[in-house]
Amino acid sequence: MLDPHALPFPATVHPQARPARRLTWDSREASPEVAFVALPGEAMHGNRFVQSALDAGAPFVLTDLDVPRAVQVPDAQAALFAWAHAERAKNALVVGVTGTAGKTTAKSYAAAALEAAYLPVFNTQPAIACFLIEHGAGAEPLVVEMGIDRLGEMAELIELVRPDVGVVTSIGAAHLDGLGSVDNIVREKGEILQAETRLVGMQAGPFYPGVPTYGFGEATFAGENLHLDESGATFSFRGVRVQLPRASRVQAEAAVLGLVLAERAGLNLESAAARLAGVEVPGGRYRVLPGAVTVIDDAYNASPLSVGVALDALVQFPGRTISVLGRMLELGETEGELHAGVGAEARRKADLTYGVGRFAGLLGDRAFQTVPELLAALLPELRRGDVVLVKASRGISYTPQKRLQEGVGLDTVVAALLEWRERL
Repeated sequence: MLDPHALPFPATVHPQARPARRLTWDSREASPEVAFVALPGEAMHGNRFVQSALDAGAPFVLTDLDVPRAVQVPDAQAALFAWAHAERAKNALVVGVTGTAGKTTAKSYAAAALEAAYLPVFNTQPAIACFLIEHGAGAEPLVVEMGIDRLGEMAELIELVRPDVGVVTSIGAAHLDGLGSVDNIVREKGEILQAETRLVGMQAGPFYPGVPTYGFGEATFAGENLHLDESGATFSFRGVRVQLPRASRVQAEAAVLGLVLAERAGLNLESAAARLAGVEVPGGRYRVLPGAVTVIDDAYNASPLSVGVALDALVQFPGRTISVLGRMLELGETEGELHAGVGAEARRKADLTYGVGRFAGLLGDRAFQTVPELLAALLPELRRGDVVLVKASRGISYTPQKRLQEGVGLDTVVAALLEWRERL
């Protein structure tokens, strides 16, 4: 329980404030067991939602306001981070994972192998702070995804998380609007390798000479006898056979990472491998949805590197392969060139290529400006046995209409495909 009367920072605590099980910065999640932290936001301050959190029964609210059940402090965000620092110091093992692509997958497999706690979706600093507080002094390891989109952000995350193990999954062009160049990405993400234990994926290895690698082939820590087909991936590690249903090479590499960490932690590798077989990553991160038409839902986010990896996985499937690609965001002045490169790769690897949104003509031979236009052409084309990859950036801050026009957030395409295939 999170006791507002036993805090590692000075505060004026209302006498009616009571312990909570969790913290949230989203007032809609406040409840009799979930306390609310009123943080500054891009558009408005969380103080505007303090009363709604109290009305929902929040045990306490961390705020600079003098209200019932308040933990009143001058700066709620500074207090939240101070609390996270204090709780982080109580954990014996924290793994930090970053990279251009594959962070969420690596986090999921590392956590399964280690029997660790991890943050399922969000990786913002407030979300990580709440996670560290909720799991402070726990016996279990923690695995934290550490994504960045601006210069200096990794240093801030390291100060908050202080990982014992630092992992870089991959390096490529992404978030160039904020990070500027791939060289900057290498430097910024590489700061995580200040951790006592350092590991990088094989793709990232050339960017960090001398740092131990994981994966297959010539990796420092290598899985062996990798086999990939439409049913998934199989390989062995230290003589232990690993089977990953509906997995691609990316998942297999993440599983190797998990086994390396499990071995270092002294855990039984056969038990760890069994846990890896049951991993399911969140929606939109290379989820294979089999059926009359196999749909590969990889629509959560996209960069040139991650699209290339997804296309490599697509060619492992039998039957006719179809790529449906939308705009990749935050690529700066080179976005046209980068979209053209991805489209050329799609044409080499997929039997049919569709593009939607601003760069539709570069991304596919069959180009459409809006998602409804895309679906009107794509759905009647489908036949049993087809395999469809859907990938684009989310455009989460876009209005629904602009998402349709820009070809971002192709989760609607995935939903339409799943509904349509039931008719085949």
